[in-house]
Amino acid sequence: MDGSGPFSCPICLEPLREPVTLPCGHNFCLACLSALWPHRGTGGSGGPGGAARCPLCQEPFPDGLQLRKNHTLSELLQLRQGSGSAPGPGPAPAPAPAPAPEPTPPSAPPSAPEPSAPCAPEPWPGGEEPVRCDACPEGAALPAALSCLSCLASFCPAHLGPHERSPALRGHRLVPPLRRLEESLCPRHLRPLERYCRAERVCLCEACAAQEHRGHELVPLEQERALQEAEQSKVLSAVEDRMDELGAGIAQSRRTVALIKSAALAERERVSRLFAEAAAILQGFQSEVLGFIEEGEATMLGRSQGDLRRQEEQRNRLSRARHNLGQVPEADSVSFLQELLALRLALEEGCGPGPGPPRELSFTKSSQAVRAVRDALTAACASQWEQLRGLGGDEEELQKLGTEADAESQDPDSTNNLESEAPRDYFLKFAYIVDLDSDTADKYLQLFGTKGVKRVLCPINYPESPTRFTHCEQVLGEGALDRGTYYWEVEIIEGWVSVGVMAEDFSPQEPYDRGRLGRNAHSCCLQWNGRSFSVWFHGLEAPLPHPFSPTVGICLEYADRALAFYAVRDGKMSLLRRLKASRARRSSTLASPIEPFQSRLDSHFAGLFSRRLKPAFFLESVDAHLQIGPLKKSCISVLKRR
Repeated sequence: MDGSGPFSCPICLEPLREPVTLPCGHNFCLACLSALWPHRGTGGSGGPGGAARCPLCQEPFPDGLQLRKNHTLSELLQLRQGSGSAPGPGPAPAPAPAPAPEPTPPSAPPSAPEPSAPCAPEPWPGGEEPVRCDACPEGAALPAALSCLSCLASFCPAHLGPHERSPALRGHRLVPPLRRLEESLCPRHLRPLERYCRAERVCLCEACAAQEHRGHELVPLEQERALQEAEQSKVLSAVEDRMDELGAGIAQSRRTVALIKSAALAERERVSRLFAEAAAILQGFQSEVLGFIEEGEATMLGRSQGDLRRQEEQRNRLSRARHNLGQVPEADSVSFLQELLALRLALEEGCGPGPGPPRELSFTKSSQAVRAVRDALTAACASQWEQLRGLGGDEEELQKLGTEADAESQDPDSTNNLESEAPRDYFLKFAYIVDLDSDTADKYLQLFGTKGVKRVLCPINYPESPTRFTHCEQVLGEGALDRGTYYWEVEIIEGWVSVGVMAEDFSPQEPYDRGRLGRNAHSCCLQWNGRSFSVWFHGLEAPLPHPFSPTVGICLEYADRALAFYAVRDGKMSLLRRLKASRARRSSTLASPIEPFQSRLDSHFAGLFSRRLKPAFFLESVDAHLQIGPLKKSCISVLKRR
């Protein structure tokens, strides 16, 4: 029968079976609509894409529409089929489709009378299950040949006939089979996505193209895909490169994690060993103190017990002599004289006073010594813990490591009184262990561990770092200082060397004339130029008349905003120069003029302490070489003496 006939289904192009009339007036087979919208059913509220539409006019169904059989049209079809048995040319072909499936009953399922399922589906040779025809009966669907973006269904070759023969379906857009047809619809207008906006890089339907994207550069999807496929190789190459970079970064991160874990494990073992050694030292000290107490007790107890025995013996002798004298008869004059003489002799033996109790027990001072050790250890632990956490400490708290004789050291200007010489042990209370930061070292500086650095002629291939100096042969220490008092030492081995401090936020890419230590307002240093010492700040130099000292001590005092340099010799500290902004002076005609360097300090030096500072080192000559002073053993020896 002609698929355009009034009693034929536009989908299967066969006579209507259980006809259903949609609100738009078009008639379809109930089974065809159910197969076209398998997710809607006879009582659902929507098909794929969120709404169901008429396959012919695309008018959407109202929500909650119930598909019911048109009984009037069904009776007309039955009457037409009954009259079809009369002779005549017109209705003669009508029953032809019915007997067509009868010759193949063995291989056809019970729904064999329907032409939409000529045979059961065969296993697909490929690995992925193909897209099945939505018009075939469930369980016997054949692989789809094309998908219709208007019907939102996929069809096998047998069910594509209506789209090829019916004028109403020829305008539908057919594409290769798609598994998720709803993704090819515009979520706003429920129309097929057919255009591509290059301005916003999105797929559009015709309604979107005519409204929101008017004036944009729009091209068909196939044209844009062809263009993007030409760029696909570049994108894939960039993805591969990025994946290689990420792989290298992941490997580096894993190495970093492993390094952190191994370093933490090694540090944990070292700390445990040091604590064990410290505990052994305290245990030994405890044994010595307890032994001293026992020795003193035994000595003094032996002396006192000897005196006690002698006195008891003398008392016993006197008691016996007195008793004997009392037993002498009145008439026995000889015995009387002899016993009286014996009593006198016993009395004369112990006529002297006894030694008496000791005025002082020497071993009772042991608790005072242990208490002093406890207090010093408590103060040392508190100070080191503050520095370990990077919090620093108030100068008064740091001074607690000293003896009670250093009470005046609570004054922030305490080091200002040490103009000539001072004991090195005084500064070791503020000892700060400096480790060189390899991420800041210039490429012409060779590091020896974290304590030594030497300038070389051939550049070293260090990894790139934003904190690395690029124009000056300089290196900084690890860790930033922002409060408290810090002291470290540097040994000048050879060449021109500058040591001092530099602000943490100073740019390491500054040019040579402004980036050198002491040539800007962000740093200050002591320089040895091979002949003499001098101090530098903000581009000004102040020569110093002191002879060369291979070991230089640097003392940074945040509380007093001062930086002092010392020459260290034989445990003595000789002050080279203490840099500090002087207090405001009253105007007076008799006031002595201020040197330019001190004037520069007065105007800019205090600003240096508003930043976090780092130990800094500049190796100016090609043979320059320096070493960070070993302060750990010295600090331990100071604590032991205390």
